Amino acid sequence: MRRSEPLYVISVAARLLELHPQTLRKYEREGFVTPSRTRGNLRLYSAEDLERLRQVKYLVEERGVNLAGVQLALSLTQQLRRLRERCLAISEQYDRIFDSVVADIDAMLNLLGASSETES
Repeated sequence: MRRSEPLYVISVAARLLELHPQTLRKYEREGFVTPSRTRGNLRLYSAEDLERLRQVKYLVEERGVNLAGVQLALSLTQQLRRLRERCLAISEQYDRIFDSVVADIDAMLNLLGASSETES
């Protein structure tokens, strides 16, 4: 199952989030989520939508953030996630390079008849 697959009608999503369906409609109008629609125009929320709505709920109820602040926080969240992914990709690249360099050094030490273990 993909996280973006629409699964939940508004009543189920509202129950899962412990929010009123009208609140979900308000958050949609604010642009915090864009649920899919059925041919009959029913809203369908994905797991990704629910995660985002949980963040909105937390920001509003626990942190006291107004809706403009929520929009900023959601935008920053998206940017931070992209930055985190870039950092992880760079880290993996450096790990591969580092492992390769260490293997080359060990091979050269082996050719010289020396151990790759450091002497104390």
